[in-house]
Amino acid sequence: MSRLKVYSCAPKYHGKRHVTAKLPKSIRDWSHGLDKSVTGDSAVIEKVIVRISELNHSKAWKWPKKRIYFFSDLHADAEAFTDSLVASGGVKRTGHKLASFELTKQGKKASFIIGGDCFDKGPSTLQLLRTIKHLIDLNAKLHILAGNHDVRVLLGMMAVDMKKDRFNEHFFIRTGQKIIPLLKEIREQYVSDKFLAKMPTNRECRKRLYPSVGWFDAFPDIARETIRPAQIKRELFRIRKKHDHFESLCQKRGMNMRDIYAAVVIWKKLFMKPSGEFYWFYRDMKLAKRSGSFLFVHAGLDNTMARLLYQGGVKKLNKAFAQALKHKPFSFYYGPLCNMVRTKYRDVDHPLTCHGARLVKRAGISAVIHGHRNLHNGQRIALRKSMLNFECDTSVDRHTRHQEGLKGNGAGVTIIEPKGHILAISSDYPYAKLFEPEMTLQQLKKSMNKRRRAA
Repeated sequence: MSRLKVYSCAPKYHGKRHVTAKLPKSIRDWSHGLDKSVTGDSAVIEKVIVRISELNHSKAWKWPKKRIYFFSDLHADAEAFTDSLVASGGVKRTGHKLASFELTKQGKKASFIIGGDCFDKGPSTLQLLRTIKHLIDLNAKLHILAGNHDVRVLLGMMAVDMKKDRFNEHFFIRTGQKIIPLLKEIREQYVSDKFLAKMPTNRECRKRLYPSVGWFDAFPDIARETIRPAQIKRELFRIRKKHDHFESLCQKRGMNMRDIYAAVVIWKKLFMKPSGEFYWFYRDMKLAKRSGSFLFVHAGLDNTMARLLYQGGVKKLNKAFAQALKHKPFSFYYGPLCNMVRTKYRDVDHPLTCHGARLVKRAGISAVIHGHRNLHNGQRIALRKSMLNFECDTSVDRHTRHQEGLKGNGAGVTIIEPKGHILAISSDYPYAKLFEPEMTLQQLKKSMNKRRRAA
């Protein structure tokens, strides 16, 4: 009996009546829909076929010992997260409240990986973090990976009230308007009138939040050894735009500079102090996670990180990440480490060449599983310099869905099974997608032969 027939029904959704997103009821092989499940034209799909064939022939697939549930790009939407948890089969929803869920028998044995970007966009960052904390309190085996939005918020907040430093003093303004909803949340929930009365004047708060006079003129000189000229020009344009509009955008949300500064002060207590409610988030955040021959990151790799991975493994990546984030924020943010949380393999990103891909393969990685590239038809397979990637950002948060015209509430999870397959569930694809190396290879070949005959 084929594996497709064995898994003809999607996982049992426990407490589905409390779920707002539409979840698939049955499974198709990953090749179903072809272009919606494998990125690229026919020539690229042929290369994907070759790569899967190579992995199968060399027996390179090393599956995790425990089931893994991978979620990514939750973007401050706790409801999308709870619906995604139910979609995984690892959690049972017991009521309409966001924290009304418990681990299932399968969930108690599995690992949960959040692949970055918990901050920004959605209705409530704090509510999402509280929901994640509830999962932790249930003793779930949880791993949190860094996303570009998470890192940008941290660096921006850290820069406030530090001694003015041309390398770092722009990081708060660089967060731009996306940080305003979070600061408004903190202002409303934590900042009392008594605390606000202690804040400096609007003028002084502006001085503490904004880069100093002359920063824009100085930046090209201090950045030239780290950033290419075209990137410097692009960065200055972006920061200038955010600099000029930030205060007016705050005013539209009913906040002045004293409100913003007070919220930043409280944020530091909440996130940076050991006694803070959300201290656990950045304390536990890592750059990468490996299980079997699968590498989990937020975005991707370049040659430098491929070499570091090959030489020292994920442990060395995470150590370098922790040290650079704390002690060298400028070189971190504009260097290859941060490229792992924001690359889309564009010309402006740090490059991954065939040599870098070979190093990743020599490190024993058969596939990279990541988010960051928001999709409209569920998860898909991509090829990056002959390296197999599973792209898993399925646009679950309601802000993204509204902006991009996606209907209904979002949910998505990618399940990596020890038995040797991957199951991708998304509210935006009518079937759960099953990747089983040998079966999917044969199905892709059939689909491509059919396409050739039709042509």
